[in-house]
Amino acid sequence: MRFSAATFAAAALLASIVGAAGQTSRENLVSLVREDCGSCHGLTLKGGLGPSLLPGALANKDAATLGEIILDGVSGTPMPPWRGLLSPEDARWIAENLKEGFPR
Repeated sequence: MRFSAATFAAAALLASIVGAAGQTSRENLVSLVREDCGSCHGLTLKGGLGPSLLPGALANKDAATLGEIILDGVSGTPMPPWRGLLSPEDARWIAENLKEGFPR
């Protein structure tokens, strides 16, 4: 399996976020989405290299499917797989919160 530089950078960022003292798991996930996902999907999640992750853009997608995309990535695109770095529960939490409007 080949990994891109972006995947390695994402893993390093995730390790630094998860290791941050004084934050709860959910705060870590919010930081991950804002800092790492935002690098491709735009810092305001309105889109960039990757598509918009705002509720309107995700309205016709269910959270379970979005969670699987987070975990497995999208072949042939820059979207890396996060399985092994995120649990299925964390991916589902991210997906549900993206559909509702991600917290600041």
